Formats: sequence, C-alpha cells, structure tokens
Amino acid sequence: MDSGDEKAMAEKKGRHSSSQEKIRYAVVGMGHIAQVAILPAFKNTKNSELVTIVSGESEKRDKVGRKYRLEHVYSYDGYDRALSEVDAVYLALPNHLHREYAVRAAQAGVHVLCEKPMAVTAKECQEMIDAAEQNDVKLMVAYRLHFEAANLEAIQLGESGKLGELRFFTSEFAQQVAGDNLRVSEDVGHGGGPVYDMGVYCINAARYLFGEEPTSVFATTANDGEKRFERTEEMTSVVMRFPQERIATFTCSFGAADISRYTLAGTKGTLTLDPAYDYSIKLARRLVIGERTTTKQYAKRDQFAAEILYFSNCILNNEEPEPSGLEGLADIRVVEGIYQSAKNSSVVALPELPAKKRPSMEQRIDRPGHEKPKTVRVKSPSGEAA
Repeated sequence: MDSGDEKAMAEKKGRHSSSQEKIRYAVVGMGHIAQVAILPAFKNTKNSELVTIVSGESEKRDKVGRKYRLEHVYSYDGYDRALSEVDAVYLALPNHLHREYAVRAAQAGVHVLCEKPMAVTAKECQEMIDAAEQNDVKLMVAYRLHFEAANLEAIQLGESGKLGELRFFTSEFAQQVAGDNLRVSEDVGHGGGPVYDMGVYCINAARYLFGEEPTSVFATTANDGEKRFERTEEMTSVVMRFPQERIATFTCSFGAADISRYTLAGTKGTLTLDPAYDYSIKLARRLVIGERTTTKQYAKRDQFAAEILYFSNCILNNEEPEPSGLEGLADIRVVEGIYQSAKNSSVVALPELPAKKRPSMEQRIDRPGHEKPKTVRVKSPSGEAA
C-alpha cells in the first residue's frame, strides 16, 4: 500500500456526519447471492451507493462493472485500493474469508456489513468485533429477516401473549445442493455444510422468537454416502434448550427437497411460517388460536435493500446496528456446540452472552421486490444457471 492510500484510509475514521447523503459501498465477492440480490438492491436505497466491486474473476469484474456503470473494479489483490474509495463494504465471500476481509476493512476505517454466517468460529467473530471497536467503525451481520414483516410480526405475536406461554419451536430447512458448490466442496472447518449455510437461520429464528439465548444443545448428523457429501454431512438435526423450560428443534439438509418452514407453539395457539426464510418468493403465515385459523400472505420484498438502507442509516446517524457482531457471535457459538455435540454424542452447555438488543417491529423496512437479474458466470446452489 502506498502512502497516498494510507492517508486516504486514515481520513475515513470519524468523518461521517448527518450532512452526508449517501454511504458508498464496495461489494466484495461476485457469487450467486451478490449478483442476484445484493447488487440490484442498491437501486432500492436512497442513502446507499454502489461504487465498486471486488472479484477474483476478470470476466465478472468487467461485465458486472459495465452493467452497473462502475468507474473502477478490483481483483482481490486490489482490495486495499477498493477500501480507499468507499465508506463501507458488503462482504459476500466464502465463509472462511469473512474474518480476514472484515478486519482489513475495519483497520482501514471502513464499515462492515457481512453476510451470515458471520465467521467459522467464535474466536474469529470476536476478532471481527474487536477490530470494529478498536477502529471506531460499525459492524453488522446481514440478518435480512430482522427487517422483514412476516418474521417481525411473528416476534410481536409471540410477545403479545396471544399464543399463550411459548413452549417449543420446530423448523425444517433444506435444499438439494450441487456437488461442485462451495457449500459442500468446503469442509466444516472452512464453513461448509448445512448448519453454517441454513442452520443459522433456524438458530437465529428460535432465538428471536423466544427472546432468549439457548443454554445447551444436542445434535446428530447423517450422511447417505453420496459423493457430494464427502467433505460435509448431508443433514443435521438439533435440539436446543432455552430458559423457562422451552425447547427448539430443527433439521437442515443439503440432500432433501426444498423446504423453508418453522412453527412456534404456545399453550393457546401455534404460528407457522411456510415459507419462512426465503427472499425470492412470498412468505406465508398460518395462525391457529383455539378454534380460529387465519392465514396471511406477505408480498415479495427486497430484503437486501432493507438491510443496506438500515446499515447506512446507522452509519449516518452514528447508531449501533441491532444485528451486531454480537448477534453473529451468538449463532456461531451454537454452531460450534452443535458440531461438538454431534462428534461426542453428548449435550453441550453453551456459554452465556452479554445482554443485547433484539429485533422488533420498529426495524421493519419494506422495499419493492425486483425481477431476477442477468448474471455472469454464477450458478444457484442447486447448480442451475442463475
């Protein structure tokens, strides 16, 4: 890095004010989620601007850069130069790279919005949190459902007492993942497997619906011997114990038909979201209280625009984001407990966490959905051309 870059990075720290209109972003990583959801989201935000992208593939850099009329695009070798041009990064990298690129951004005075899972280990999560605090930048984990109406209303209904005393949570989240996809070609030590990719949604939902942290976990894995599951398990089933004698269970799989559902059961009723976790289709709710059953369908929304808009507001107004680094750490400590439990066939006690803010209806942001964009050299997890 030359002295000019160092000076530009140093000037970033503490420079944001309420008079600044837009936060300038670099999106790092040009995989499926970046091209189909993150990049198009910027047109749905008034306080955020896509300035540059970072990718290891020249064809992606060139074609995507032209599509979004970007003056500069960068390879990973040029990451430091990209940081000198922006206020924030949106990290859409493979899981095992999150810590490195988040810490580098923080040290350059650049705010960090990081895709989930936050990192591979709790230690890496803490290093990201420490780097953000030491360099006075904001760090947010991209829990898009913390701004989405169906899930926020589910939290509100659970808190209202209409379901009675909350007792248990169940969830199933599955998809068929192609054998050459990073989700299965990377081993668990690098953040591969269904728990890191899909299980974090179930963990996070149980935590925000109960409004508590789990105290222990028990898990088991299964693998039918298919070649694509040589590096990771095919599926994992988990039981989490929560305070007040509540239990959450879920199964996540890379080898079953698509499903995305959860049920929250209380002493007076049940609430089911099916689908619950998706971003590209409408979500739907079924509420049963006593003899009465009601259903509700939610319009497709741009969940990525909502989280980007929210994060930019946090930067502009100097407010701490709700899905903070601590929120990401909370899920990863459960993930580590899951794999420890599965390995040893034992119940694993989970460490306590400091109190933290939880999502609420105040965070709801609705932005219109968009059509599926044209992409460059990416496939969906199932292996279909995006």
